[in-house]
Amino acid sequence: MHDPRGEQHIGRLLWDVSQSVGRAFDEHLRAVGGSRPIWLILLTLKTKPSANQRELAAAVGIQGATLTHHLAAMEADGLLTRRRDPSNRRIHQMKLTPEGEQAFLRVKDAAVRFNAKLNEGLSEEQLEQFQVTLAQLRANAWRDDAEPRA
Repeated sequence: MHDPRGEQHIGRLLWDVSQSVGRAFDEHLRAVGGSRPIWLILLTLKTKPSANQRELAAAVGIQGATLTHHLAAMEADGLLTRRRDPSNRRIHQMKLTPEGEQAFLRVKDAAVRFNAKLNEGLSEEQLEQFQVTLAQLRANAWRDDAEPRA
């Protein structure tokens, strides 16, 4: 999509790149038996081993039945255990199993390799500027203005 000056809209370009990179990342993780939800759940449980299901949902950004579906599948695959919190039976506590620890390392290695692939050909300065640009785009997107800036 182009604006009247013939320039591509940054939002559309960002969306297209995001979708493309996301699909490529999914394929990269699938090759080692993972997925984005599995990676995010494993990473969260590794960095916050005492996370309960509510905290996990907030950290991963997956809610309700979708999170429950992923956790049940991961439990069935032997990657984690779930048990009710003895002090609050409505809360599930999760813990990685040894198989889950191995899966974490496998998927982490794939994620690190994918990140290195994305960074190929970019200098440190380019990567730093890109991060600044992305932060500014995020801030602009959430700015509460009645009129867009020229």
